[in-house]
Amino acid sequence: MEAEAKLNVIGRSSAVALWGLAGTIVSIEACVSAGLPGIDIVGLPDTSVSESRKRLRAALAYLGVPVATQHLTINLTPGTVPKIGTGFDLGIAVAVLRAQGVIDFAGTESVVHCGELGLDGRIRPVNGVLPSLHVGLQAGFERFVVPAGNHHEASLLAGAHVKAITSLAELVNIYGGDLAVPPLPAVVAAPSPAANRPEPHDLAEVQGQDEARFGLEVAAAGGHNLLMRGTPGAGKTLLAQCLPSILPPLDDAQAVEVAAVRSLRGELESSAGLDHRPPFESPHHRTTASAMVGGRTPGSIGILSRAHRGVLFLDEAPEFSRDVLEALRQPLESRQVQIHRAWGSMVLPAAFQLVMAANPCPCGAGMQGAEKDCRCTPMDKRRYRSRLSGPLLDRVDLQLELFPVSPADIRLGGTQEPSAAVAERVLVARQRQASRYSDCEWSLNSGAPGPWLREHFGLDPKALTDLDQALETGRITMRGYDRILRVATTLTDLDGAQAPTADRIRTALALRNQDS
Repeated sequence: MEAEAKLNVIGRSSAVALWGLAGTIVSIEACVSAGLPGIDIVGLPDTSVSESRKRLRAALAYLGVPVATQHLTINLTPGTVPKIGTGFDLGIAVAVLRAQGVIDFAGTESVVHCGELGLDGRIRPVNGVLPSLHVGLQAGFERFVVPAGNHHEASLLAGAHVKAITSLAELVNIYGGDLAVPPLPAVVAAPSPAANRPEPHDLAEVQGQDEARFGLEVAAAGGHNLLMRGTPGAGKTLLAQCLPSILPPLDDAQAVEVAAVRSLRGELESSAGLDHRPPFESPHHRTTASAMVGGRTPGSIGILSRAHRGVLFLDEAPEFSRDVLEALRQPLESRQVQIHRAWGSMVLPAAFQLVMAANPCPCGAGMQGAEKDCRCTPMDKRRYRSRLSGPLLDRVDLQLELFPVSPADIRLGGTQEPSAAVAERVLVARQRQASRYSDCEWSLNSGAPGPWLREHFGLDPKALTDLDQALETGRITMRGYDRILRVATTLTDLDGAQAPTADRIRTALALRNQDS
């Protein structure tokens, strides 16, 4: 009778099925029943989850709890949610050992388990631990078990009671069992690619280009998208690489969002704590639209999401494929990527600041004062510039023209203002915006709706004369109208003034509509 009662025990544990940064709590059930020896896993498992039965059988045999003669049924509920990845191994093992009576603790279902099972019973680190813990906390769970290799990552999230383990036997003993822990070292994660992130350049390195430096400061202060056109060597790339050095550091909530994205990609360097530096992504112009957007498989994260809360820099922007450029339009408005594939739908964060650099023409010499060296026909220039479509440019707040640096700029320019000095002004402007938008869904001028700005500042119709005229003549669209108001508000914050004036609106209009 006692043996029969053991067979009727249903072992339970919990895990998280991730779908991008969102997820669903999965209840894992296991039972030992009569039948041919084997392990059945049901509940929409993918290949990696189905293969866990082989890892489970080998690990339990190594630890002295063989299941080769038993028939195990493992159910992952809800059955309508696909289960992807090896992170379910640990939860499955706990449920099986509870069903066998090896674990006496009845509260395993109230603990979220995450980890991959090795053939020797050790627990290997997995991707996505940070978002898994976040989903568990939102669902009301407080206790979590993670691999020792993910301990630093799990400690980044406050409010979670995390137990890091090195082997399955160690966890069994914590749950009231009695297994010998193999004398093996803990499995640690491989070195993170994020450790090789280049440091941003300093604005003190930029020679001349006073107008471009000012435009970069405005872009940083308000979070505005930016396009720089100029001849090769004018400093477009250097200026873009200086932008992270004048941006304020991320707050803790934003840093956790960035860390969660890196966790999904396995690029999180968590040993040094939260990284408060804004991300900077600069993909090659041959990058495909699939790599930019992500979602080729449910676990793949694109470059747009990697740039979340940071800067996305497209050097030689007209050389990117049409699909890539047009894929930017929806994320620039909604601040997220909506992916719809044959395997399902997923939403990923993509609140980035877009910076693009472009030559004036295919040969790069078609700027005012350098036309004598240009070999491009008017049709070539028109075709080249049309690669950046009107709808995309309409979402770019600032368009700057960079001219070649002259010897006088180098000899007479003197000491250039460093990034630290500019960053102080940017931080003050950001603080003014944080105070103004404290009760709003947005926090930067780049996200403020035009009607809200007009109502808040009570703008004089005389101050809007030039802007109204540009709208009537078709120079700008209504979207452009609102975006110019946002830039004028940023100029107001940099000046420490109370409201946009006609001069600031004219300056914002000029910064948006520069033509070579």
